Amino acid sequence: MALQKNIILLGLGARVGVVACGGVQVRHSSDVHSLTNPNLGTLKRGRGGRSSFSGDVATVFGASGFVGRYVCNRLGKVGSQIIIPYRGDHYDVLRLKLVGDLGQVLFQPYHLCDEEAIRKAVKHSNIVINLIGRDFETRNFTFEQVNVEGAYRLARISKEMGVKKFIHVSALNSDREHEGYILKGGSKFLRTKGEGEQAVREAFPEATIFRPSDVFGQEDRFLRYYAGLWRHQFRWVPLPKGGNDVWKQPVFVSDLAQGIINAIKEPQAAGKIYEAVGPRRYELRELVDWFHRIMRKDGYMSYDMKWDPFFRLKAQLTEFCPSWPVNTLTRDKVEREAVSDTTTGLPTLEDLGVTLTKMEDRMDWELKPWRSGSYYDEELGEFEPPIPPKYIAA
Repeated sequence: MALQKNIILLGLGARVGVVACGGVQVRHSSDVHSLTNPNLGTLKRGRGGRSSFSGDVATVFGASGFVGRYVCNRLGKVGSQIIIPYRGDHYDVLRLKLVGDLGQVLFQPYHLCDEEAIRKAVKHSNIVINLIGRDFETRNFTFEQVNVEGAYRLARISKEMGVKKFIHVSALNSDREHEGYILKGGSKFLRTKGEGEQAVREAFPEATIFRPSDVFGQEDRFLRYYAGLWRHQFRWVPLPKGGNDVWKQPVFVSDLAQGIINAIKEPQAAGKIYEAVGPRRYELRELVDWFHRIMRKDGYMSYDMKWDPFFRLKAQLTEFCPSWPVNTLTRDKVEREAVSDTTTGLPTLEDLGVTLTKMEDRMDWELKPWRSGSYYDEELGEFEPPIPPKYIAA
């Protein structure tokens, strides 16, 4: 008796089922299978752009965050299929569906401690990008659980599932010990970010690591941190060392996102560490003074926060908020303010072909919502343009 063979379509991840003598052998989409030879480049379709498929399938952990939105937009722009794992309310990531064409952006519920969910999120991908990070600890996750254990788990599972490229975003200044300005032993965030790099290297030796400095852009936590009222003490702004001899080299978020995309295309980027910094170095006091000039807030003064116990107490109290700390102000955040950005000669975004954006070209736009009398319809030339800050070319 001849065997009758039928093809059974079961959706994404399904396999061919063989019907023989009344028996059916199928594999379901919930099954986990390693990608032994994805070769997705053979599936390229279209002329490029959001309506094409480049052959790359990227899983982006932390896509709902500040940097994640820009990275997803860049991935969709070059025709990548994007898988976005999310935790919590799906409405937090629903707007990311617009970064790609219909069917190109897929969502997957997950938890950072659920290895089975992580495997499902990466099993169809040849690229995994880890953008998970938080400026403060919560009741659910400590810095060690997110920056070290979570990063190691993602890298290890990605390696097991046959992922070809793993990109991990760390932090500048995380590669050395710090004495500490108001916290003994320095920033716990920076220390765990450095340990997370070592963990990722152990699990995925050819991973590409980015160390960004303070990242500025729409909805950031750098410019808006200093512009917020909670960071002020009435008309005064306490700064580490009064803002003197503390150097910052902020990077524009679009430049960082473009560097990540270029690293995906660059075969030589595997196993390298990139220091993602801006083109200019500024003294912290110069930066904060400049921000207030742009916001047209007169009467501003800065001083050394070390001699203000009330400000340190305020930073400590916000750590006990049930959700986000007010203005993301915590002691660890203040501790990181006191650390000068230092590069060590590693490759930068310019080595990936990124043309860096100067802060002076963006600040009027970025700080306009915080400008005093922002609804005032001013006449052309009514206000003198703010004096730009002094800087050192990187």
